[in-house]
Order: sequence, then structure tokens, then C-alpha cells
Amino acid sequence: MRQDRSGFTLVEVLVAVMVLTVGVTALVGSAGVVTRMIGRGQMGTRGAQLAAGRLEQLRMVANSTSPRCTSGLFVGGTTTTRGITEKVVITVSGSLRIITDSVSYGTVKGTHRDVLTTQVRC
Repeated sequence: MRQDRSGFTLVEVLVAVMVLTVGVTALVGSAGVVTRMIGRGQMGTRGAQLAAGRLEQLRMVANSTSPRCTSGLFVGGTTTTRGITEKVVITVSGSLRIITDSVSYGTVKGTHRDVLTTQVRC
């Protein structure tokens, strides 16, 4: 008499569970990395938008006066907005004003800093 055996052996089930465990562990680890990268990207985007907006604002102020760059609003300084510290430095070089806007913000690995620079002819 012959018996039909169907199904999986205990060893096959244990191997499948181990392979599944390794795969799920890898996914969980990469999900944490991706989440941190998204957060860093959001802060970087906010910082770049803040700096670009400030540079555009200073260009507008410089161009709105006659003679150019004589407004009292055309100044640098340091401000903090929504966790982003922004430092604006205006350097005079002949008829040019070199505007450097550096933004810094905290990340998991410490503080990150981005710098945007532009020139305004006065």
C-alpha cells in the first residue's frame, strides 16, 4: 500500500521563515534610512527656498532705489526660521555687492550648511 505525502517538511518551513525574516529585516532597515533621507531633503529644500527668496528680496531692494543699493533695507544679518539659521553677508567689491547667504540646519549626523552666492551691480 502506498501513501501520498503532500505538504512541506519542518525543515523546509524553517528555511522559508529564515529567508523571510532576513528579507523583512532588510526592508525595515532601509525604511529607516529612506525616512531620514526624506527628512534631510525636506530641510534642504526649505533652506534653499529661504536663501533664494532672501537673495531675490535683496536684489529687488537694491534695484528699487536711485542710486542703487542705497536703501537701509539692503543689509545682512542672522535670522532663524523654522529650525533653519540663515546668515547673510554683503561684501563690497567696487561697484559690485557680493551677497552670500548661508543656511544651516540640524540633521541626524549633525549640522548641515548650504551656501548661495550672488552679485548685484550698484
